[in-house]
Amino acid sequence: MHVVVSLTFILELDAQVLFKMQFEHGKLHKGGSILGTIFSASRKPRVEPTLRKREAYPQNVDLPPVLPKQKKKPYPIPFKKIKQVAKEDKKLAEMGIEKPLDPPKNGLLAPDLIPVAYKVLDAWKVLIKGLGQLLYVIPVYSCNECSEVHVSHSGHHMQDCLGPTNSKRRSFHSWIKGSINDILVPIEAYHLYDPFGRRIKHETRFQYDRIPAIVELCIQAGVEIPEYPSRRRTKPIRMIGRKVIDRGGLVEEPQPWRAANPSSLVDLDTHGACERFPPPLPSDIPKIAQETMDAYETVRFGVTKLMKKYTVKACGYCTEVHVGPWGHNAKLCGEFKHQWRDGKHGWQDATVDEVFPPNYVWHVKDPKGPPMKGGALKKFYGKAPAVVEVCLQAGAQIPEKYKPMMRLDIVVPDSEEAQLVA
Repeated sequence: MHVVVSLTFILELDAQVLFKMQFEHGKLHKGGSILGTIFSASRKPRVEPTLRKREAYPQNVDLPPVLPKQKKKPYPIPFKKIKQVAKEDKKLAEMGIEKPLDPPKNGLLAPDLIPVAYKVLDAWKVLIKGLGQLLYVIPVYSCNECSEVHVSHSGHHMQDCLGPTNSKRRSFHSWIKGSINDILVPIEAYHLYDPFGRRIKHETRFQYDRIPAIVELCIQAGVEIPEYPSRRRTKPIRMIGRKVIDRGGLVEEPQPWRAANPSSLVDLDTHGACERFPPPLPSDIPKIAQETMDAYETVRFGVTKLMKKYTVKACGYCTEVHVGPWGHNAKLCGEFKHQWRDGKHGWQDATVDEVFPPNYVWHVKDPKGPPMKGGALKKFYGKAPAVVEVCLQAGAQIPEKYKPMMRLDIVVPDSEEAQLVA
């Protein structure tokens, strides 16, 4: 009897609850006040797009690390990914299937990158001309014993020289007047008429010209320079694995450069740039600096875009660069453990900084002030690419992406106060 009563009571209670829920549901559909209250309580406050804090770049970033010379450079592509791609290529080769190649990996030009190559080459000429003129008014010093460069009216007093006689100078630098090659580090590569043709051997290396790597990259990307011809294929090459089964035959390289006028190629090289161009007028210095800064950005952006499609190799031990699908066989490497490799280069995929080095220098807030000191004050200084520092001191507006590393918002204390700063 008690069980039946309890069951009846529970059924009546469930019916009342169900009726109440249906009534509240009807109210929600009619007025929507309760639903709006519930949603309003659970919903986060809306933030207007104009009130959002936008910070594209951090306030300060660390200085670029100095890679040890007693060790190979890190791979730009993870080694696991390199092994995975090689394993897939080997599997296709064992099955006798050709490797799928898209331009420019198959020897054909990429039509969308030809205007980029011409734009990079034109900006490269403007960059050389602008730096050649700015060095008349912006003093640059380089160390006679190491690779240190300083853009100021006098060299800094930091004791970080790594030259052979640094112990005699207590690691102070031996400053001499710098040149354009101290700002734009000359990275050269062999010019190849056919990058997919014969490899350069150690015995035949003198048969090939050495030109700036950026110029060689632009030539292979579609720029036509009569003095440096390049083979333009109409049919793609075919590969199975790492073996080329059809390259369209080997063609002898024409050599019109022997009878060409070398003066037409002077604008492509940094050698003697300061002597080729006259000193600028004081009123034209800011304009030249801004044009040089814009040209630097154009070259760097264009090289980055070209290297995403065109293969460039770099030695993992030294600064040698080769533009092409495979590295050359010249035995010229003299860096770490070169005896074990018989002087051969350790080729790997190149980075943009290896083809177009930024060459970081200390940022000087007051070029005409006292020399920068080392010790405890060194951590308060920032750095910038050498071209950016030269253009900034000449009056150019630099992009925002360089400012975090320059540490413009940090006040450098006096030498006595530096010990008290946490």
